[in-house]
Amino acid sequence: MSLKEEQSHSVAIADPQLGTRESQRVAEVVESGRLAAGETVTAFEEAFAEFCGADTGVATSNGTTALHAALEALGIGEGDRVITTPFSFIASANAIRLAGAEPVFADIDYETYNLDPHAVEATIRQHDGDVDALLVVHLYGLPAAMEALTDIADTYDLAVVEDACQAHGARYRGDHVGTIGDIGCFSFYPTKNMTTGEGGAIVTDREAIAERARRYVNHGRDGGDSHVDVGHNFRMTNVAAALGMVQLERLPSFNRARRANAEYLTEALEKSPVVPPVEPDGRRHVYHQYTVRVDDRDTVRERLDEVGIGTGVYYPTPIHRQPAYDETTATAPVAEHAAGEVLSLPVHPNCPEAALDTAASVLKSHATDD
Repeated sequence: MSLKEEQSHSVAIADPQLGTRESQRVAEVVESGRLAAGETVTAFEEAFAEFCGADTGVATSNGTTALHAALEALGIGEGDRVITTPFSFIASANAIRLAGAEPVFADIDYETYNLDPHAVEATIRQHDGDVDALLVVHLYGLPAAMEALTDIADTYDLAVVEDACQAHGARYRGDHVGTIGDIGCFSFYPTKNMTTGEGGAIVTDREAIAERARRYVNHGRDGGDSHVDVGHNFRMTNVAAALGMVQLERLPSFNRARRANAEYLTEALEKSPVVPPVEPDGRRHVYHQYTVRVDDRDTVRERLDEVGIGTGVYYPTPIHRQPAYDETTATAPVAEHAAGEVLSLPVHPNCPEAALDTAASVLKSHATDD
């Protein structure tokens, strides 16, 4: 196949899977005229909580508002410190600041890209134990080291928020992520493993926390006409929830396809210097991103682009090095090193085997050239 022919069959880094069933469910909502939050949202909250194995779900307008509302529901605010990772989408830290608290960054594990428990405990000691919560990110779809992190939280009496915005259906020792800490948060942005267009969700087994979150996303309303708290309008719409109901049914098959594509690509990269993602024992990765480490990343991206393979870099600048966080004094050398090497490749359900072969060929060829 010529280069021109290959480019005409390009494969993007993300490809939302939407079909006639989604269209039909959305059309039903449109025809009903009940577009804002209502019975479809309630049904989606219940279905998503059940999928996760949680007692309660609260739908929100996006993943950032889910994180913000979760922190508010836990009573995290001004004067509080929340430890999180510098290696994530900036919303993980922004939500802490939006709640009025201070994000404190701990470094990551080089293999998993998730929070390093040793770094977390060292950071707590650096602040003389004056920390109030952990916001743990399950980056790229891989669960973080939750046993070690929850043990630390228990030792220092910290609340645990799980940012599972990239990890729908991922499991840690059989438990769905989002249900291991005090509260879990998800995003349904179009590039995620399932989508509602825009949207988010909170899951928890603690009813009091769920009620506070539910009030916060609805202007502090108590379910009647009384507004007992100051809140926001972070509600999901019935239109988004209609998409979500169908996408949730399809999520297990989406994840199986992602895992199969990831396994194929990992096998194809065997014995090459390229470092593929890991899946430690007891953790089920759902490959929101299939992220490798590679030398001379920009050159590799150019070569992949030439043959029609889309790529992404998540994330080229750690949060503590972003201009919005200039005031932070955090150091995270592992995160900074990883940021210069990581490269994400397409493994979404619509990614053909030929594209995986092409990506592997380019990567191995580059490694041989080096």
